[in-house]
Amino acid sequence: MDYLYDGTFEGLLTCIYCHYKEAAASGIYLASNYQQTIINNYKVINTDIKKAQIVSNAIKKISGEAYIEVYYCYLSNACNKENIILDFLIFAFKYGKKTMNFYTHEKVLPLKEISLKVTKEVDKFLGILRFSDIGGILFTRFSPDNDLLILLIGHFADRYKYEKFIIYDERRNKAAVYGNNFWEIKENIYIENLEYSQNEKMIQKLWKQYFTDLAIKERTNVNLQFQFVPARYRKNMTEFKNL
Repeated sequence: MDYLYDGTFEGLLTCIYCHYKEAAASGIYLASNYQQTIINNYKVINTDIKKAQIVSNAIKKISGEAYIEVYYCYLSNACNKENIILDFLIFAFKYGKKTMNFYTHEKVLPLKEISLKVTKEVDKFLGILRFSDIGGILFTRFSPDNDLLILLIGHFADRYKYEKFIIYDERRNKAAVYGNNFWEIKENIYIENLEYSQNEKMIQKLWKQYFTDLAIKERTNVNLQFQFVPARYRKNMTEFKNL
């Protein structure tokens, strides 16, 4: 039986609950992307917060690390991530607290590798996100490979606690909005054609000039530059615009 869910983490955990309490899942898939066939049986699983919380608590009993690895995998853009999580949890619920010691096991390693990719991308964007002033609100847009907003917002809420800001994921059309010590994630957001303040335009111009003047042409290492800042991240960075 294939289980279909709504794309939320709670929905995924509800499917895990049903796997144990109702019928074993042959696979878990996003309902909106599921391709029906005449040979596969499927069931749409409605998200149940209480059931999801039971599974969440069970994962945390294995270890905090296991919970983080599962959540980071869920936030990734990895294909078949739901079934990687399912396979991992079947294994983890059997071996309990010893699970994360099986670093190279076929049920553990794929999850850890995906989680590590998400972690590395978070670290990358913590260093390269560029905020601009739009009428007293700080704004930045980015296009991460993975769904990172929930992992970034806490850092910037602490760093800019007295500001108001928006971090816009233009790939997923969602935004993290912060102000007055409160933040939330908003879905189905479309932000285009923003007007920067004159002061912001001047700062951007000065920053690009500084970036250009700082470089030593004789020691330019393009390959190394692309290792630190891949091309796919550059379109929203002030210093790389129109260069």
